[in-house]
Amino acid sequence: MATTIGEVISRIRGQVKAEVQDAFVTDRYVYSLVSKYAQLFMRRQDAVNKLMKFNAVWKTLPYVELIEVDKVEAECTGIQSGCTIKRTKEKLPEMIQGYWGPLIRTVSSIDGSIEVKATQPGTYTSITKTTTFKYNSRKYWWFINGYIYIPDVEWDAIKVEGVFDDDISDWLCGNDNKCIARYDQEINIPEALFAEIEMEVVKAMMMTVQVPVEDGDNKVNVNR
Repeated sequence: MATTIGEVISRIRGQVKAEVQDAFVTDRYVYSLVSKYAQLFMRRQDAVNKLMKFNAVWKTLPYVELIEVDKVEAECTGIQSGCTIKRTKEKLPEMIQGYWGPLIRTVSSIDGSIEVKATQPGTYTSITKTTTFKYNSRKYWWFINGYIYIPDVEWDAIKVEGVFDDDISDWLCGNDNKCIARYDQEINIPEALFAEIEMEVVKAMMMTVQVPVEDGDNKVNVNR
């Protein structure tokens, strides 16, 4: 059974001393620490190409709307005229950052029949200038500031598979999926990394109670 965000937070709270169960140590703060160390350890896994096998952490946005944009925004001013570039209408939800950038495993047509290859705008510009480009039927995408850009497609939308560090329920509700509270949602972290992540989070939480509190004299406004 999938582990939820709330269950991980509760498990971590059960491991810390009573003095850390303070009002300022909110669930949001605990989850921010979980996210921080998850990024660190998942980046390490991605660097050695071990993350792809953890299928449970990859989630799909089945319908991400596209709009047409100009070449300047897409950082492709060197592309010859006649090229149409589309971009996701909205910024994608926040994603876990891997070794090579945001963790996106697949970008494809809605039905999944055409998979789009990841590249960079400069690389794509160079590809378009090759003599064999007119025979190249492959589609390409790149990522800039939270948006996916895709040149030369007539699609209204794409399907995106990634590891999201943000609530994606709003992206799914339109497809008759029941929206649930954030902390009841499945956490997108490989279970094999839970122990290591939780250990680091507990250490960080314990450090918060070792910070000295200002005494009364230090709180006096010197301008009074």
